[in-house]
Amino acid sequence: MQTEELLQILACPRCLGGLEALPSTAAAEGFFCPTCAVVYPVRDDIPVMLVEEAISREDWDGGRR
Repeated sequence: MQTEELLQILACPRCLGGLEALPSTAAAEGFFCPTCAVVYPVRDDIPVMLVEEAISREDWDGGRR
């Protein structure tokens, strides 16, 4: 599935809010929730949408993934 298609169907599992792709290209490395300030990583082309797997945006930007 393309990133744009995923953004239409995925929501943050914590707050049910919308997500942003990181980076905002065809193949996202993670999905960012601006409300919760966390990133849900993509591993092996599969978004990991588990609250306990979320990475803070600060850690994500610092390269700690």
